[in-house]
Amino acid sequence: MRPPRLTAVWAALTLALAGMLATGAVAGANPAPRASLTDIEDEVMCVVCHTPLAVSESPQANSERDYIRLLIARGETKDQIKAQLVAQYGQSVLALPNPHGFNLTVYILPPALLLAGVALLVFTLPKWRARARAAATRTAPAGPSINPADSRRLDEDIARFD
Repeated sequence: MRPPRLTAVWAALTLALAGMLATGAVAGANPAPRASLTDIEDEVMCVVCHTPLAVSESPQANSERDYIRLLIARGETKDQIKAQLVAQYGQSVLALPNPHGFNLTVYILPPALLLAGVALLVFTLPKWRARARAAATRTAPAGPSINPADSRRLDEDIARFD
């Protein structure tokens, strides 16, 4: 019974990975859409306030917005604008780290942990269910029997509170 389940898990993991790679490949093949200020504001930070540019109201944030508007007017793409912001203000301007080197773990680790958790559940849940079924089929030992005097006294106490 294990081989079909194992095959199903591997098939699901393979399909998920293929889907992730396919969407990345398709997104890379499309030309970059025209950048907009609202789209970029969510992905960059105010270098003074250390808050997303979309919510910051400092003079520095306004200066960064003006610089982004200038780059958009030049017709630069979102990635080009981000590169210009990094060149101007440093890496701290990005809300998310670049997906290169060690920073790549920020993007890979959460889905990998999710897939590992699902795989763990696929293997452990059937075992837990089998244990629960086995425990339910076993007969529980009878508890101590109550003597008739205690039973009568209990019935009287219950009747008194009704």
